[in-house]
Amino acid sequence: MSGPPEIAVLVSGSGSNLQAIIDASERGEIPCKVGLVLSNKTDAFGLERGRRHGIPIAVVDHKAFQTREEFDARLVDILTASGVRLVCLAGFMRVLTPVFIRAFPHRIMNIHPALLPAFPGTHGPRQALQYGARFAGCTVHFIDEGIDTGPVIAQAVVPVLDDDTEDTLAARILVEEHKIYPMAIRLFLEGRLSIEGRRVRVS
Repeated sequence: MSGPPEIAVLVSGSGSNLQAIIDASERGEIPCKVGLVLSNKTDAFGLERGRRHGIPIAVVDHKAFQTREEFDARLVDILTASGVRLVCLAGFMRVLTPVFIRAFPHRIMNIHPALLPAFPGTHGPRQALQYGARFAGCTVHFIDEGIDTGPVIAQAVVPVLDDDTEDTLAARILVEEHKIYPMAIRLFLEGRLSIEGRRVRVS
């Protein structure tokens, strides 16, 4: 393989984790470059982040497809043609079907704003506050066919403060997301991650 391996980042919104990945790549902290930014929304700001760094972008509107499987098959075609080695979800607000997941076994990562397996799904910080948790955080994990159930790669913890709102807690968690996502990508690309059952081991 000539040059550093490339990754694709899938976004639906602002793409702040995408920016953290791009920045880490440009600083040489991870041995790859972002080869594609893909979104299901034409107005996702993450696309503009890609453009600013000269990264190819693609938009596939999920509303143009009758089924989730047809949408996912189109994504698979684009990603396969691009030759990316790793697929990173960064605020991609679509539930992926087995059509997608089985095309890239153990090559899809996600970042989630909670300490999985606690508080899967949406609004992790809100759930932590409503539950009365003393600690919250974020998780990088491999994707499997469940909802936020894949093997955990890395986690970071933040305290829940007495005066926290959903926004303040989410903002502190986001700072940690921007640290551990590039780290997890680096470990993968260095060949240092192996999956044994539900456990991800780091060599």
